[in-house]
Amino acid sequence: MISISETVTIAAPADAVWPMLRDPAVVASCIPGASLTQAGEGGAYRGTMRVKFGPTVATFRGEAKLAYDDALRRCTIDGRGIDGRGASRALASGIVTASGSETTTLTVEGNFNVTGPLETFANAGGVHLARALLAEFAGNMARLAAERPAAEAPVEVGQIPDPSAPHPNPPPPAGEGTGGGELRGGALLWRAFLGWLKQLLFAKGKMG
Repeated sequence: MISISETVTIAAPADAVWPMLRDPAVVASCIPGASLTQAGEGGAYRGTMRVKFGPTVATFRGEAKLAYDDALRRCTIDGRGIDGRGASRALASGIVTASGSETTTLTVEGNFNVTGPLETFANAGGVHLARALLAEFAGNMARLAAERPAAEAPVEVGQIPDPSAPHPNPPPPAGEGTGGGELRGGALLWRAFLGWLKQLLFAKGKMG
């Protein structure tokens, strides 16, 4: 089981960000390669993730159960996924909390476990990939918040959006920097490595 504890800042007020976090369709639109395919009852959702490593493209199918606490701006997530060939499986659980006023501090605390051919990669680089993906997600959320009207009706408590129905505030179309398309794992890992190297050099500079 791999643990993750990350905090990222979204350059938008929490009052604007939280309603978007409450909408799985909007969240999926901000994750590279992700698509929401089905919403069931009781906060259960299904989706896919396309990941590209060089010439190889893998598609993962997953489902997650989401529970929201609007007073605390907190979402609890329990999910699982399997790749298209059924060779690798993943289990994940976590809590996402949004706080702040003029900017939003997004805190992610959780655990995930991967079995199968991707287990070695997940153990070695999973946390770095998650960190880079979270940073890209925050940037996409900030851009989307800036494009949307300031007064937007929040998602009602217990409301389950239907992916097949027209979205009242449609997310941006799939493309560069938005959901859909495919997640370029190599590029994200490179950015994660550069971030790690920058932190390492900065720490050495302070020690010197």
